[in-house]
Amino acid sequence: MSDLLREPARLFDVRGKVAVVTGASGAFGALAARVLAAAGAKLVLAAGKAAELDATAASCRELGAEVATVAVRPDTEGRCETIMQGAIDRFGELSILVVGSGLNDVAPIVEMSPERFENVMHGNVSGPWLLCRAFGKRVIPQGRGGKVVLMSSARGKLGHPAGYSAYCASKAATDGLTRALGCEWGKYGITVNAIAPTVFRSALTEWMFGDDEKARTTRAGMLARIPLGRLGEPEDLAGPLLFLVSRASDFYTGHVLYADGGYTAG
Repeated sequence: MSDLLREPARLFDVRGKVAVVTGASGAFGALAARVLAAAGAKLVLAAGKAAELDATAASCRELGAEVATVAVRPDTEGRCETIMQGAIDRFGELSILVVGSGLNDVAPIVEMSPERFENVMHGNVSGPWLLCRAFGKRVIPQGRGGKVVLMSSARGKLGHPAGYSAYCASKAATDGLTRALGCEWGKYGITVNAIAPTVFRSALTEWMFGDDEKARTTRAGMLARIPLGRLGEPEDLAGPLLFLVSRASDFYTGHVLYADGGYTAG
């Protein structure tokens, strides 16, 4: 039996690892930052909303983490390069990338302009692609492997009747990018996986957890298809994230991990 199996908690040890987290002002990005901070990682946090970014950074420092911030959205090649180089400049190396940035725009396809569609695709596909490119350019030469976690959705697998043509297409592309890079970067010891949740509690979805008629009706429709009988909570994403950024997932790559209470199983 290996030493790690004698002390299995060590499989999830990320102390001292340098992690870039984008979208750190949003629900998943902020959660990822705090989980990694509490686990002992060194952080470079990026987001376009400076005030919210500073708040996330402060909460991570309270957990004892070393934190640098880059107040830019990862929406151009130059900005993605700046984010990754900032990690190298501050900490001398880079091990983990968590892409928490992204967006949605809901409208029937006949009412959605090509510009709105392209905006969603750029935020959810082109931006993560550019981040992965900038990450790989620095991590591959290090020769020590690495971890990439992309943010997908149950909507990458399933459609939606309420005007999700852009979002579903973008998340399906995220799943394809996950598989492609998992294959491409395996020889470098870099794993690439995605977390795909259904609805989980955040500032944007808090209304669905309420007691008014609209919330109850919407929630009932969702719960009818979730075998575990509840919507997601932030902590439901914390375990999968820690698994995918640690040694525990060294033999897992190109996978989409559905954190959805069984929603996509039925």
